Amino acid sequence: MKFDDLGLSAGLLRAIGEQGYTTPTPIQHLAIPPILQGKDLMAAAQTGTGKTAAFLLPLLQRMESSPPGKKPGPPQALVLTPTRELAAQVTRNAEALGHHLPLRTAVVFGGVKIAPQARQLRQGVDLLVATPGRLLDHARQGNLDLSRVKTLVLDEADRMLDMGFIHDIRRLLALLPPTRERQNLLFSATFSNEIRNLARGLMNHPEMVEAGTPNTATPRVSQVVHPVDRRRKRELLSHMIGSRQWQQVLVFTRTRHGANRLARQLEQDGLSTAAIHGNKSQGARTRALAGFKAGRIRVLVATDIAARGLDIDDLPRVVNFELPDTAEDYVHRIGRTGRAGREGEAISLVCTEERKQLADIERLLRQRIPHEALEGYEPSTSLRPRPAGEEKRRSRKAGTRSKAPRKDRPAARRTTTGGARF
Repeated sequence: MKFDDLGLSAGLLRAIGEQGYTTPTPIQHLAIPPILQGKDLMAAAQTGTGKTAAFLLPLLQRMESSPPGKKPGPPQALVLTPTRELAAQVTRNAEALGHHLPLRTAVVFGGVKIAPQARQLRQGVDLLVATPGRLLDHARQGNLDLSRVKTLVLDEADRMLDMGFIHDIRRLLALLPPTRERQNLLFSATFSNEIRNLARGLMNHPEMVEAGTPNTATPRVSQVVHPVDRRRKRELLSHMIGSRQWQQVLVFTRTRHGANRLARQLEQDGLSTAAIHGNKSQGARTRALAGFKAGRIRVLVATDIAARGLDIDDLPRVVNFELPDTAEDYVHRIGRTGRAGREGEAISLVCTEERKQLADIERLLRQRIPHEALEGYEPSTSLRPRPAGEEKRRSRKAGTRSKAPRKDRPAARRTTTGGARF
């Protein structure tokens, strides 16, 4: 199936073609038709599957059908996202896809001054993208009217629940038209019980679609665990970046404090590094991401929440400096690489204190991640006992890559299936 077969308008098809895409991804193929028909929809899709375009394309088409010459007023469509970065990404995608349509898009999120956002809202907007907290601030100040919203989208709804936004969401729902008078779209990585409970009070007999198996890692991403003592993690990471000549690497930590500390240490090692997390201003986060994309910053250290919505083309690898508390977050982390049909690499530096998190991750993935102890950085305690009779895995030097052949892995190639950049 091609995008031409989905019944999209000429303006949308032109914008899609300008970005080099012709074939919809599985989630786009499943989600676009029912949304165009005005149905409520629950969709399960991982980051990097093209889910943003899956709701934006039909949403823009339905808004385009408004009477010609109509001036923007209160928003017709509202997209809620859990983070500033994701809100900004959705807005960029909406502007690119709606480039040839007479529609006005706006975005509001915290971390920046509220007055310029208020002025933009008063001028009228067709599509509004927002984080829940800042949108409530605008509503309380009387800067916008949500009573005419025809379509509500909850993007990464599972993350919004994890971050405690449920009360803000319920307050916002009270400002919208009744459930039966609007279209409701919910996109999530999984259909957990919490998501189903949210949908019951939010949606009107929704259709359910699921693209791919939830909580699985793409086979295009090679995964490896390097066992190492906690106190030597930073030393090993710095050595790997330098000796392997990595020019772009996204590193995950569990906490904001840990991200700041690691960024300072890597800078002291002579590596251009920046940290992004919730305590950083929006301006600082934007500058750090722009520098990383442009190659001025070699290492970007991020927390899980800050990394939500990061859209980085051709990111070659991610490093888990610390394993996340939940196995699902591991899948989200490594999904930042190996996107749009390309190959990626996910490296985890794991100490004995993280054995439980590693076991949870392998249980979720239903696979054992290969372990490679690097010469000179072997841990004082093994992560897991070796089965009887198993030949001891030989350590290899930290500064070199394994010469073993990569079997059953496709060559890196450019694809037109509408992946992560949508």
